[in-house]
Amino acid sequence: MRQFDQPGSCVVCLDPSLTVQQANQEFFRQFDDDSSLSVCGRDFIELVHPSAQQALCHQLSRLADGTRHRFATQVVVVGARGAAFTSALTAVAVREGSSHVASLLVVLRPVAGGQELDMVTSHKKILSEIEARILEGIAAGQSTIPLASRLYLSRQGVEYHVTRLLRKLRVPNRAALVSRAYSVGVLNVGSWPPKVVDDFVK
Repeated sequence: MRQFDQPGSCVVCLDPSLTVQQANQEFFRQFDDDSSLSVCGRDFIELVHPSAQQALCHQLSRLADGTRHRFATQVVVVGARGAAFTSALTAVAVREGSSHVASLLVVLRPVAGGQELDMVTSHKKILSEIEARILEGIAAGQSTIPLASRLYLSRQGVEYHVTRLLRKLRVPNRAALVSRAYSVGVLNVGSWPPKVVDDFVK
């Protein structure tokens, strides 16, 4: 593991079920408030922003089952104090013999110029169930009347919730609302129809 241990890089070894087995000091510094015991044994996917968990889990699972040998991507991770930041992630399957995948080696490197992101992290449940459904509808391009019909609300009821959403995400209009929801991670990246990440719904 030491050959990957470059300054500022987090290096972590996962078992095929994507559980953290061991890691370098930088990883513990970024992701652990207390001691190395609390990070080891955790599901690595829990350390990734909820909006990116599904896609990353799919890619790591393909490494674990031997379908792929390695991949590289950018991912938003959530550190020990809830700070979200972008990292360049490289993952490699470590094989035992010719085919059996024994573990996965994951290296997280800070993105050049990357700073803490203004993202909503998983401990903040900011939307009611009805607000989540309205946000999904707006992101899918639905206007007020079809939304009202689908959600059994009056037109005024939909407009009331839209106004609340605009205030919560501090934006002036519906187009900015959708853009902001994706940028802060409230809407799931890569899913259609649009889906609010469950972690943010009360």
